[in-house]
Amino acid sequence: MPPESILTAAGICHSFGGLMALEDIDFRIGRKEIVSLIGPNGAGKTTMFNLFTGHYNPTRGEIYFNNRKINGLKPYQITPIGIARTFQNIRLFGQMSVLENVLIGQHCRTRTGLFGAILRTPGCKKEEARARELALEMLSFVRLEEKKDEKACNLAYGEQRRLEIARALATDPLLLLLDEPAAGMNPQETISLMELVRQIRDQMGITILLIEHDMKVVMGISERVAVLNYGKKIAEGTPREVQNNEEVIRAYLGDSA
Repeated sequence: MPPESILTAAGICHSFGGLMALEDIDFRIGRKEIVSLIGPNGAGKTTMFNLFTGHYNPTRGEIYFNNRKINGLKPYQITPIGIARTFQNIRLFGQMSVLENVLIGQHCRTRTGLFGAILRTPGCKKEEARARELALEMLSFVRLEEKKDEKACNLAYGEQRRLEIARALATDPLLLLLDEPAAGMNPQETISLMELVRQIRDQMGITILLIEHDMKVVMGISERVAVLNYGKKIAEGTPREVQNNEEVIRAYLGDSA
């Protein structure tokens, strides 16, 4: 029996002027699943992420998260209800410390207003202490606690990727979207990333949807895979089913293959 859906997209379309980037996409992801979204460059994968996180509003169709329609919501409204993401290009605050980058992720969960922050009320101090404690927990989870005081720009590439994930986890998500998390990583960093993704699901109970071009990652950690090509979903199933799908093979390798 398939798990209960945490996110459902029904007939979503999105166009940029006269260009149809996504056309009649039906998609769902069950709670605590690890699902990969793959396809050639320009297939519409990041557009789907942008629809799910409020950066775009679908031209047509409906998106539901946790049984709530999220069409038209902005990113600052979607993050607090439980969707977090990382980006294909690392977007850290390089001159801020590792710890400060993770603390920023908790902004959507804090309640102290301007008045309390200026007067340093007991409630403000308590909230700050709790935020720091949680941020350190996230850094420990991604094995960066010892570098909490370093500038983010001084971290190695793989560490910066893990820091981005820690910042996303600090928002306390139910669904985590990872946009090409293994891009640019060496083999050892990739293996470490795969272990981390499994731990996020198994230990924290977070559902994970990732865009990835590294097929070893996709086939190694995914329970289901959906494939886009020219804005249309051409296949969906287990990693083995997708790997052997002739239309998927043509999309990646060309008709002559």
